[in-house]
Formats: sequence, C-alpha cells, structure tokens
Amino acid sequence: MTEMTLKEALHEYKTRVSILKKGYQQECYRVEHLANSILGEKITRQITSVDIATYRDQRLQQVNVKTGKTLSPATVRLEMSLLSNLFELGRIEWGICDDNPVLKVRKPKSPPGRERRLTPREERQIIRYAHNHRNTELFSIIVIALETAMRQGEILKLQWENINLKSRVAHLPDTKNGTRRDVPLSLKARDALIRLGVQSKGPVFSYKSQGIKSTWRVMLQRLGIEDLHFHDLRHEAISRLFELGTLDMMEVAAISGHKSLSMLKRYTHLKAQRLVKKLEGGKSKGRQVVINHLIPYPAAVSQTSTGVTIRLLDFEDLSATSESRETALSLAQDQLLRRLMTSLRDADPIPPPDQYLEMIDERRVVMVDPLAAAC
Repeated sequence: MTEMTLKEALHEYKTRVSILKKGYQQECYRVEHLANSILGEKITRQITSVDIATYRDQRLQQVNVKTGKTLSPATVRLEMSLLSNLFELGRIEWGICDDNPVLKVRKPKSPPGRERRLTPREERQIIRYAHNHRNTELFSIIVIALETAMRQGEILKLQWENINLKSRVAHLPDTKNGTRRDVPLSLKARDALIRLGVQSKGPVFSYKSQGIKSTWRVMLQRLGIEDLHFHDLRHEAISRLFELGTLDMMEVAAISGHKSLSMLKRYTHLKAQRLVKKLEGGKSKGRQVVINHLIPYPAAVSQTSTGVTIRLLDFEDLSATSESRETALSLAQDQLLRRLMTSLRDADPIPPPDQYLEMIDERRVVMVDPLAAAC
C-alpha cells in the first residue's frame, strides 16, 4: 500500500478533485488548514477515529480571529466532510488507507436554520435606499432577490440571452448545485430588469460578489439595520412563496433550486398559517377550529423499485414516492395538509384517522403529521 501523509494526500486531492468543484476557492482554504493541522504530518492509513475526534474537539474550541467567537459547527462539519471524501477516494482508488475513520466519528450538530425575516419597515428602507443609489443595478438586484428567491451568485451571473421577458422566465444554466433551472419572473422582477435597459446578450449586472458585499454593509450601517444578510432575502422570498398557499413543496423547490426537500420542511408551517387565516377570515376562534382538524393520519410505508412510498391509508389517492424515506414523508405531509385544507374550505367530509391506528409500526405504518414542520 502506498505511504502518504495526510498533507500530501490533501494536496493531491486539491489538484485532482477540488479544482473541478464550484466551491474550489473555499475548499482550498479548508485543504490548507487541514494540511497544516495536527493531522497533516500523520501517515494517512495510520489516522484513527480518535485522531479525527481530537481534531474535531480542538476546532470547536478554536476562536475565529475575525469574529472573536468560536468556530461554528458548520465550519467543522465541512472540514470533516472533506476528510471523509478524501479517505473514501484514498481507500477505493488510491490505495493509501484501509478504511474511513471519519465515518466512525460524530459530526457537530448542525445549528437550526437562520430564521431572520425582513420587516415591512426594513423592506421600505432598503428599497428606497437602493432606488436612490448611484448604481441603478442595486435596486434591481434587491427586487429580483425578493421576487424570485434566487441566490446572490445566480443573480450576478444572469445573462440577457437567457432571459425571456415576454414569457417572464430566467434560465439559469449554472447554479450552485450544478443543475439548470428556469425561474419564473414576477411583474416586479421583470420591470426591475427592464429599467436596466434590455440588451440582446451579455451580463445583466456588472456588480461582483465583493462589490455587493461592500455596498450591502454600507447600506445597513447608514439605515441602522442590524443582523440582516443578503441571503436573508432568499429566505424571505421562499417564505412568501409558501405563504401564498397555492404552491406545493415540489413547485417551490423547482423555483428555489433546492435539491433536498428536507431543507424546505421548516417553511411548511407558513403555508398552514396562511391558509388558516385565509379560510377563517383572521378570526382566532375559527383558526383554532381549523387547527383542530390538521391532525396526524396513518400511512403505509413500502419499498418500491423507485424508492420509498408513503401511502395515506384514509385517502385512497394520496401517496408520495422518493429515493429517501425522509423526502417521501415530507411530500406526504404536504399532500395531506393541502387535502385537509381543501376539504375544510369546500365543507367536504374528512375521514377520522382511527381506522388503522392499531397497525402503527415503525416499518409498516407511520403517522403523517401535516404540521410536523411547525413543531
């Protein structure tokens, strides 16, 4: 078996694997830190799970010189994921180790998703400031972010030849997760593009990532707005899509570009709250009546050739299939929520969920809670 230190293996990984990734620059930083860490000079095949755990614990206690705070669990998780990928490649293709010690070590728990929402006052301030800014692009960038849920990088990469203003669709050939995407443009988003002066081809914006970062920071300082990231505009936009109450989770994912539906589960309760208010005209007593009907229902779990299927037993036409059980369950929750809300709106009878309760088993039958994401 080939003898190679982790530092040597990491540099090999950087030149052969990292360079092919979209996040190459960020991964280079992680590679260099790992190469210069306590693990760097160790022979790769001699590194144990204890070594990995020791590294993890030391990193979690380390202070970030820029923020003065300890490193986030997310940073350490990314480093451990890089190490795990390296060991898998080294074991299978390079022959520099016998196993992957990272798989035996607990990763730091991911923090809850950031829930910062834009207040109406903050939105008015930002829009007014951007509208009067010397660079007219700033206004359009912010409006498009709020109207489309596009990531900052996707907005800055927009090309005129990929935008159809007549059909109001922006084509994104190069996204963060590597898949192409067509994003619908609202009237506000379309108008924000038109005010820039429509071109036949070329980049829509001249702003670069660093320029937006600097402009955003100055704007918040002048407006006295605290703890608002540009990425929070994407969170706000996705929240509003769910609050419309007319889009299911798959449709929102198609717009936002989320590959994993589990990332969207935390938004599901927004749709429920919006539909309840709309259905009952904002009366708190009526809302409680509706909530009382949004209860868990039993569903059968089965393995099929295409993945895992969750079939709601009290509703013959409701089922969801996906590669993972978690995603199938999320889809089933979304379907159940929509069916219950539609039945309440139309005064259709709703079957009680007690017929199959005695069959509950973690493998065969599970309970699908339409409001699980709100907990």
